[in-house]
Amino acid sequence: MSHIYIYSPSSAQRDKAAFRQGVARLRSMGHAVEVDQDALATHTRFAGDDATRLAALHRAAASGADVAMISRGGYGLTRILGGVRFKQLAKAIDAGTQFVGFSDFTALQCALYAKTGAMSWIGPALHDDFGKPEQVDEIMQACFDDLLLGRGEGAGWRLPVPPRRRVAAGATGDSAAVVVQRPVHKAVLWGGNLAVLTSLLGTPFFPLVKGGVLVLEDIAEHPYRIERMLTQLLHAGVLGQQKAIVLGQFTHYQLAPNDKGFRLQTVVDWLRSQLTVPVLMNLPMGHVPTKVVLPFGGSVDLLVDGRDALIYWGSYR
Repeated sequence: MSHIYIYSPSSAQRDKAAFRQGVARLRSMGHAVEVDQDALATHTRFAGDDATRLAALHRAAASGADVAMISRGGYGLTRILGGVRFKQLAKAIDAGTQFVGFSDFTALQCALYAKTGAMSWIGPALHDDFGKPEQVDEIMQACFDDLLLGRGEGAGWRLPVPPRRRVAAGATGDSAAVVVQRPVHKAVLWGGNLAVLTSLLGTPFFPLVKGGVLVLEDIAEHPYRIERMLTQLLHAGVLGQQKAIVLGQFTHYQLAPNDKGFRLQTVVDWLRSQLTVPVLMNLPMGHVPTKVVLPFGGSVDLLVDGRDALIYWGSYR
């Protein structure tokens, strides 16, 4: 049994039924679930004003819980980064509290690593992943259980079948050429939500990671917007300094007639034409039910054998 602390540092939790069901689900698994006093607070679109959400974050750090899990993402953490007591969070992590979340949580993960080097986990949130018990994904559940039991060692997935023709205009090589030439060893895994990560560029909260494995996902962003954000990271020198770029799931967008064939694969093909580092796809991470749990700031290996890919950190824990 684990002690799980639920708090709301971002958007307001409007679906209170899903919130209660998520808490009930975790308790039915045998966990002691502690709910922050302001977890259901509201202030315009946020889960309380900035001071309220900042206090909730610090209470999570002081809770002594095994896991501090966000109720949901949305937006709000970038507004309060200037007031976060990062040393307090890092101290809590050293004492055994594992901070878990995704989406808007990327802002806190980036800032925490940039300020202290402390590790957190890209993983489930209460509402999206436990709030609808009939839709709880078995893989997500198993990965989360492994985190709680301290036995998680890696995450494997299948790469998509390579397209047979180039899509991006000006691409210099066939998009099938995505195999990692050699295994990547002892690289820092980092990243998360692409829009949130890009918004931190040029601030003190952006991690200056070189030689890392950068994982990215997003929701409701058209491929041209995805390309625009990737281009910003490219021109800033971020992408070329990594050992690999691993793309998760980019969902809930709609193509338009004006696209004339421009799609996500077009973006990926173009990106590969601009980089010498491998760009891999299809990582189960993001705003999807099936998601793995990944160590933000952890040292990992990245191995590829044909279409089988593995991010492994077990030997470095």
